[in-house]
Amino acid sequence: MSDTFVIAAREFRSRLIVGTGKYSSHAVMQAAHEASGADMVTVAVRRVDITRQSESLLDYIDTSRIFLLPNTAACYTADEAIRTARLGREAGMSNWVKLEVIGDERTLFPDTAALVEATRVLVKEGFVVLPYTNDDPVVCRKLEDAGASAVMPLGAPIGSGLGIQNPNNIRIIREQSRVPVIVDAGVGTASDAAVAMELGADGVLMNTAIAGAADPVAMARAMRLAVEAGRLAYLAGRIPRKMYATASSPLEGVVGR
Repeated sequence: MSDTFVIAAREFRSRLIVGTGKYSSHAVMQAAHEASGADMVTVAVRRVDITRQSESLLDYIDTSRIFLLPNTAACYTADEAIRTARLGREAGMSNWVKLEVIGDERTLFPDTAALVEATRVLVKEGFVVLPYTNDDPVVCRKLEDAGASAVMPLGAPIGSGLGIQNPNNIRIIREQSRVPVIVDAGVGTASDAAVAMELGADGVLMNTAIAGAADPVAMARAMRLAVEAGRLAYLAGRIPRKMYATASSPLEGVVGR
């Protein structure tokens, strides 16, 4: 069956988006990217040498086949995030941006009011904006109305590995959204990624779950398979949940009955 993943008219092969931070080395990151099958990776504009005057993680990303998604990590105001997005574009990274405006230093939850404000400004400036937000259907609708090309609700706090904490919120967001829904943050292992996809998410973005694993390359492959399996299960349509058993083999026509 045809099942394409399209954001802002750009088609991607993989529904798994991965990050570039926390790896033990750039070489391990590169191997994990390869194993993940991802064709989009996110890069923190403020944490890389975008001048390329010294060795950078950008030297380990094959941009002929992997699309760079700059992000505004570590920005705590709308103005900061807007300036960082502009910097990434001016450095030639992309006019796409994973927009982050953090509202709380301990939980790293987004400042949703500032996020909507920054989305509106950047969309007017020609950016393709993918905002990282709370798993709040109302905020996701406001972001879409502000021009976001996708919405990226968290599954759980960044780096927590807790998995999807509010599955019904993800279902509601998917049901009401006219743009792709990408679960971002909180995935800990492959089953979490599969659950996100089974809930109807169009994609999953993760970093710590792979980079922080004992074997990042093996975990990257596991995540690739989990995302594929979860998407296929969603499209296939699960059976209804029932309180009591239903025989796998029908009793009609059984000899002796």
